[in-house]
Amino acid sequence: MFKNKCDLRDFVVRREVRRTDFMVHGEHDDRTAPQFRNRKGRGPHKGRYDRSRRDRQRGNHSGGFGGPGPRSRLDDTDGDVTMSDGSQDSSSQNRFNPYGRPFRKGDGRFDRDRRQGKGGGRGGGGGPFRVGDRGGGGGKNQSGWYKVTIPHGRKYDKKWLLTALQNICSVTYTPVQYHVDHNRVHFYVDDSSVASALHKCSHKITDTDGYKVEVHVNKSAPPSFLLSDLKPEHLEHLKQCMAKRFDGSQQALDLNNIRTDPDLVSQNIEVILNRKTNMEAVIKIIEENIPELTSLNLSNNRIHKLDELAELVTKVPNLKTLNLSQNELKSDRELDKLKGLKLVELWLTRNPLCDVFKDQASYISAVRQRFPRLLRLDGHDLPPPIGFDVETPTTIPPCKGSCFGSDEIKAVILRFLQQYYSIYDSGDRQPLLDAYHDGASLSITTPYSTQNPSRSSLGEYYKDSRNLKRVKDSTIRFRLLKHTRLNVVAFLNELPKTQHDIASFTIDVNTYTNTLLSFTVSGVFKEVVVDGKSRESTMAFSRVFITVPAGNSGLCIVNDQLFIRMATTEEIRRAFVAPAPTPSSSPVPTLTAQQQEMLTAFSQKSGMNLEWSQKCLQDNEWDFSRAAHIFTQLKAEGKIPDVAFIK
Repeated sequence: MFKNKCDLRDFVVRREVRRTDFMVHGEHDDRTAPQFRNRKGRGPHKGRYDRSRRDRQRGNHSGGFGGPGPRSRLDDTDGDVTMSDGSQDSSSQNRFNPYGRPFRKGDGRFDRDRRQGKGGGRGGGGGPFRVGDRGGGGGKNQSGWYKVTIPHGRKYDKKWLLTALQNICSVTYTPVQYHVDHNRVHFYVDDSSVASALHKCSHKITDTDGYKVEVHVNKSAPPSFLLSDLKPEHLEHLKQCMAKRFDGSQQALDLNNIRTDPDLVSQNIEVILNRKTNMEAVIKIIEENIPELTSLNLSNNRIHKLDELAELVTKVPNLKTLNLSQNELKSDRELDKLKGLKLVELWLTRNPLCDVFKDQASYISAVRQRFPRLLRLDGHDLPPPIGFDVETPTTIPPCKGSCFGSDEIKAVILRFLQQYYSIYDSGDRQPLLDAYHDGASLSITTPYSTQNPSRSSLGEYYKDSRNLKRVKDSTIRFRLLKHTRLNVVAFLNELPKTQHDIASFTIDVNTYTNTLLSFTVSGVFKEVVVDGKSRESTMAFSRVFITVPAGNSGLCIVNDQLFIRMATTEEIRRAFVAPAPTPSSSPVPTLTAQQQEMLTAFSQKSGMNLEWSQKCLQDNEWDFSRAAHIFTQLKAEGKIPDVAFIK
């Protein structure tokens, strides 16, 4: 009925399947079909597109029927992967094959089979997917297995993806060993007709984002779990082989190229350590017999994943030297699975991952991030590691609080901050003009974030943020700097009204000379809306003031750097425990003569100013003895802020 050279894949039955949870496309608009140049091809597809074009021009096809050929009407033009021996998608051309030779055009088992006339079935060279071809050994590859790959399949729900494929696949199938590898999804099928049907599903499913799901199918070795496990008698031979390779004096085990060990080969035992079951067997033997092992050589074993080796972290805790050279590790991310090992020597030479780094320094840095105690890498000594060699959990000492350097500087700074923030938190910040130098400058910064800033409480500050990680343009950077005191104070007046928790302030003096004083103040605040109610969110700030002397023991700001972020849970819990006095209220309201006398005496003995002395007495119902006891206890614990002692 058909000519021998005709590929039955050229004849696709048109159909349209409708589902509620995804869209299926069985036909494509000819206007979007790719155009191919009329030139001779090479290899198994020689002249394929030219032949299709000639058929359309003649109004027939290779079967001899009149009218337009099926390829002209039903050709899938979505760029599906050509399922043939000689053509693969770009990703599969570079895909690691642990048992294959380096790629050379025209080389390989299937190319040789084609040249020798094998695997052609009745069609004589039509490729691996000759639909309906059941005889002659040409319908399947030697193993009978095919690997199905879904690029970017990680983002899909497994149930949705498999159901969608089954709904449009013309053959019922059972996916074997469904798994995710990076962004791809893989599973296996063991029938060529199923593989061919799945291949035709490529670009027929549209996901919720409007993208078409690609389906790649390639010949494959059987799934690793189906490969025969080592039999009990084989395990005993493997154990003896490992014993022969173990050096008790060095606590070292050499498993280099173990698959070619004569003792195993003579017994027809194949131990391939990139197989899950084989590696697990080796690790179990190590755990049961030599758990004190300190050196392990796994070089030249075609290892491309380190999942099973992660067991070494707990089962071989004394391992110090590991040789993984001459394997097939492609990414340094595989090393993350071994991060718990306290290695001092590691070999990775002649692995593909060694070629991804731009220089030796970045290579060493990436490896040392996983193994900070490493002293030798690929046989070369490394500089001694820098770090804290702490074996047991250590409690970090509590913060010391403010650091002023001297009582004189402390008094000056606390007086300045009391005056500054009493004005800043008032309704009018215009009086702050007196606090800034004529040539002062100010900048504001918020944390760098890729999220939508308008949804955050920091949205009001984000538009003026001069975060250099976000703002790259030098012109914009300059514009975000506020110059001269008039512009600085005008900008501060535009910011939301605030209430700062003075008791939360921590002050650190950075630099102090006779002509300059630089200090950092950190604390929490909340915004206040027009009606006087505060917002739910509490924010934290860190502010660096660079000042020069002004007037009689005063300070004048020449540079102001304000950083604002969201407060932590602990900061929120401790914020605004005591209500702050309003700037306009009198520090000492009307008291009885007895209370006034008690207040004066308490202030003299405690050293606190009248405002904080009154608060302490009021909180203890004007019980002088109890207030004195509480004051002594809180002062010993460092819980009374420095501002309480400013008089």
